[in-house]
Amino acid sequence: MKKILIANWKMNKLRGESVAFIENIVEQDTVDIAIVPPFLSIQQIKEYALSKNILIGSQNMSEYSHGAYTGEISATMLKDVLCDFVLLGHSERRKIFLENNDVISRKVERAVVEKMPFILCVGETLDERDLGQTEEVITHMLNEALSSLIGSHWDLVTIAYEPVWAIGTGKVATKEMIRSVHALIRDKLIEFSPEKGESIRILYGGSVKSENVKEIFSIDNVDGALVGGASLEALSFNQLINEVSV
Repeated sequence: MKKILIANWKMNKLRGESVAFIENIVEQDTVDIAIVPPFLSIQQIKEYALSKNILIGSQNMSEYSHGAYTGEISATMLKDVLCDFVLLGHSERRKIFLENNDVISRKVERAVVEKMPFILCVGETLDERDLGQTEEVITHMLNEALSSLIGSHWDLVTIAYEPVWAIGTGKVATKEMIRSVHALIRDKLIEFSPEKGESIRILYGGSVKSENVKEIFSIDNVDGALVGGASLEALSFNQLINEVSV
């Protein structure tokens, strides 16, 4: 399986800017590329992305299938605009919008019911790391969200480790920190599913940039990166692609 670079634009870019970005992405066949734009740009850029084999994801999804939930977007709606996957449990959703493990677990259940591939984001705060709670926090997040999955459901799963203290701060976890947590996640996935656990992608997210992406990709059990700030300009994202595609 190829490694993957995913651009998470968060609340940035209008539709025209999104199209211009796609048009300027370099084409190569060494790594998979995905973009996670705002909801309103998904359908707009999907047709452009198809021509370059770029996957398009959603930044969030409702735990409900339909109904009186003002402002929510369902998995069915995302599939209707040919969305390829969804991010669940991103640290900003957890911290700013108070989505706890129970909420994230219900969203995972909905993704499974709708057969929507998803990236489950997990990570510890700086206080939790300083208190030596990283393993406990990560294990609890994985248990809450994934312990009920069986069989072919594992084909829907990708995990992203994003230490909360490294997102948008310029701080990056050391190679040993990343290696240790990714090994923990891999062991947990194998425990959940001996058949599928070894092949599930585990991504790293947290101030990934062209200066460090190659080193991050060299770490055991790092199968790709979830990129924030460095993905907002085509030039800087192309630099990331070039660094890991040689």
